[in-house]
Amino acid sequence: MKSIRQPIVTVAGHVDHGKTSLLDNIRKTGVADTEAGGITQKISFTLVPIENIKKRCPLIKCKNIQLDFPGFLFIDTPGHAAFSHLRKRGGSLADLAILVMDINEGIMPQTAEVIELLKINKTPFVIALNKIDKISGWKRNSEDLKENIEKQAMNVTLEFQEKLLTIIGSLHHHGFNAKPFYEISDFASQLALVPCSARTGEGINELILMLCGLSQKFLKQNLNLGEEGKGVILEVKKEKSMQYAEAILYDGILTSKDEIAIASFNLPILTKIRVLEEILPVSKKFKPTINTSAATGIRMQLINSEGILPGMPFRVFNNNLEQIEKEFKKEIGDKLQTDETGIIIKADSLGSLEALTTLLRQENIQIVSAGIGPINKKDLIKAETNLKINPEDAIILGFNVEEDEDVKQADKKIIILKNEIIYKLIEDLIKKKKQKQDEIRRERIMQLATVAKIKILKQYVFRNSNPAIFGIRVEAGKIKQHLPLMNENGEQIAHVKAIQENQTQLEEATQGKEIAMSLPGVNFERQLAETEYLYTDMSESQFRQFKENKDLLTHEEIQALQKIAEIKRKANPAWGI
Repeated sequence: MKSIRQPIVTVAGHVDHGKTSLLDNIRKTGVADTEAGGITQKISFTLVPIENIKKRCPLIKCKNIQLDFPGFLFIDTPGHAAFSHLRKRGGSLADLAILVMDINEGIMPQTAEVIELLKINKTPFVIALNKIDKISGWKRNSEDLKENIEKQAMNVTLEFQEKLLTIIGSLHHHGFNAKPFYEISDFASQLALVPCSARTGEGINELILMLCGLSQKFLKQNLNLGEEGKGVILEVKKEKSMQYAEAILYDGILTSKDEIAIASFNLPILTKIRVLEEILPVSKKFKPTINTSAATGIRMQLINSEGILPGMPFRVFNNNLEQIEKEFKKEIGDKLQTDETGIIIKADSLGSLEALTTLLRQENIQIVSAGIGPINKKDLIKAETNLKINPEDAIILGFNVEEDEDVKQADKKIIILKNEIIYKLIEDLIKKKKQKQDEIRRERIMQLATVAKIKILKQYVFRNSNPAIFGIRVEAGKIKQHLPLMNENGEQIAHVKAIQENQTQLEEATQGKEIAMSLPGVNFERQLAETEYLYTDMSESQFRQFKENKDLLTHEEIQALQKIAEIKRKANPAWGI
C-alpha cells in the first residue's frame, strides 16, 4: 500500500482578519504575538502531526472519524502577498485552503482577490468566519458551536444572522453557494462557512473537523506519496556566513545525498545538498536529517545557490536533465507568456508573478516583460523603449519588490508603480494608464490647435509697433509661436511671432505664466490699448475637435472655449454647431 502524505493547507485572507491567530489556536502556539505589528511578514510553515490534531480536537474521537493521513502542513501567508505565491505544476501548491474572514467586516478587496485566485487555481477551501466574539452581546453558553449560536439572545442572533446573510449574498456574486457548515448537505457543491473566534477558541474544533473530513473524503486519493522528491523554493536566507534555501517538499522523498535541479528562467540550476534540515513538528526550528518525506518544510544548504529565485520548483536529479527541462518549461514558460508590446512587471517570486500576470490578463493589460527580483536598469531601458513606441506602456509594475540603487539614482522619465497589495497595484495601474491615455489624446488635439485666453498687462508695453511687444498673462490653455489671435469682437489681430520670459525665448507658455509677447504688424496704442483679453482664433473644425474631447480640458479651457464660440457666433449664429 502506498504511503499517504500530509495535506498542505494554506491559510489566507485580508490583512488583520486573524489568519495567524487562528492558526496559532489550531497548533496551540503564540506566533501572532511575536509578529512585527501583528502582521505576518514572511510565508511560514508548520507541521502538525495527527496526534496533535486529535488532542486539539476531541470531536474526532467523539464522532469516531477514521483519519488515514499523518497530519497537516499549514502555510501562513502574509496578507499583503499574493495567495498563489506558492504554486506547483497543475495549480496551487495547497491541497486545501482556509480563507479567514472577519464576520464583522465581510468581503474586503483582498478577500475578493484571494477568492478569485482560489477559483483560478481550483483549490477547495472552507471559510473561517472569525471574530464572532466581537458581535455585541455574544456569550459562550456551550462548547458545541451550533448549540451556542442557538442559545444567543434574540438581538445577538439577529445581528449574527444579518452578518451571515450579507456574506452569503456576497459569495453568491462570486459564484459560490455558501452555507453554515451545519446546514450543508453536499460538500462537493456547497461552500462551508465556520463561525469561530481565534481569541476564545470557539468554533476551532468544528473548523479542524471540517479540514479532517474534507481531507479524508475528497483529498485522500491525491495524497499518495510519489517516489521522486519535488518541491518549491520559498526564499533564500542568509544566516551569518551561510546561505540557506527554505522550501516546501510537496511530494516524494529527499535525501541529503541527492542532487537537485532548480528551475530558473534559463537552464535549470544543478546542485548538491551540503546540509538538509526538516522542520520540527509544531515548531519554527529545524533539525538536521539524512532523509525526509513530503509534505514538509525543509531548509537546504546548497553547494551552488547562485541565481536561485523564490517560488521556483525543484526536483531530485537522476541524470534526467532533458525530462526535467521539459517539465520546468511547461511549469514556467506556459504561465508567463509575454506579448510583443505592453508594460514591464516584476515580483518577489514566481507564484506572485503568475498571480499578477493572471489578474492583469483579466484586465486585458499586455505584458512585454516579466521577471523576479528588484526593478533594475534593464527594466528601465525596456520601459524607455516603450516611450518611443507606445508611451502609455512606459510603466514598470513592482509587486512586493523595490528598485535597486542604479534605478533609484536614475533620472526617470517612466512611471514606476509599487505595492505589496496586488489589487491596489492593478487599481493604480489602470488609473495611471487612463491618465496617460488622456495626456496623449490631449497632446494630439493640442497639436492640431490650441485653446488660449490671454490677459493684456497694459503696464508692460515695451514696444508700440514693428512688432508690438508687451506683457501678458496666460489665463487659460497655452500659447506658442504662430498661434492666430483675435480680440473680444472677433477681429483677427495677428499670429504670435515670439514669446519671452526674462529675455529667454520660449517654445510655449502655459496657464499662469506672465511673459512678453511680440505681434508683427500691430500698433499697440491704436489696436490694443482698449482691449483687455485676446483669444485663439480657431476654425469651426478645430472648435468641434475640442468640443468632442471636452473631458481632456481644464475648467478654465472649457470657459475660454465657450467664450470663443460666443464671439464667433455674434458674426455667424451657426458657427461651430
